[in-house]
Amino acid sequence: MSTLVAAPRPSYRLIPSQFPPIGLFDTVATAADVEAVMELAGWTNDRLVPERLHRLPQSEWVHGRANSSVVLAAFLHVAPGGSRFNGPDLGAWYASAEVRTAAAEVAHHLRREAVARNLPESRRLYRSYSARVEGRYRDVRGDTDLHDPQSYEASQTFGEAERASGTDGIVFDSVRRRGGVNVAAYRPSKILDVVQAEHFEITVRSAERRIEVRRLAG
Repeated sequence: MSTLVAAPRPSYRLIPSQFPPIGLFDTVATAADVEAVMELAGWTNDRLVPERLHRLPQSEWVHGRANSSVVLAAFLHVAPGGSRFNGPDLGAWYASAEVRTAAAEVAHHLRREAVARNLPESRRLYRSYSARVEGRYRDVRGDTDLHDPQSYEASQTFGEAERASGTDGIVFDSVRRRGGVNVAAYRPSKILDVVQAEHFEITVRSAERRIEVRRLAG
């Protein structure tokens, strides 16, 4: 069995700027208020969001601190097919040890979107967050079965089993940037000191692997 290690500190996550930061839960006083605020703000328009919330213990309903909404969104708004170490039923907080690695990760998905839409080029604005991720994480770096560049099938099964067993999450190699390190964190309460940092414009082309990353002023 692989060892348990600390997550990279700090770690960085990029989020599309089209989803503006709204501090829904930053000033919520109790877990009991979280559902009411969600409904008031329209998060429940996605019928799966309340279901996902209840898959988290109430102790993991983060609130009352800066960027609580950003953290919860990572768990409640999930890609239909899930991600590398989570299925579609509940998300995770994915972050990278370096901003360059985080940029490579989002650029991969941006290129896939461009190819699917038959676009020669795609450009998107992102805002970055830094965070201190506490806990102990299953270190699977070097395990080729869990880093398949084309399929999440094996890694999702492994990840959800780790989540169910109580593991805080997984530290793994970046498939999109050689030498990069990522973390998938399963406990919102372990994601601390979340701070919005720089903004970037990322451009990809369907027929090229090159990524253009431009840091935006201000």
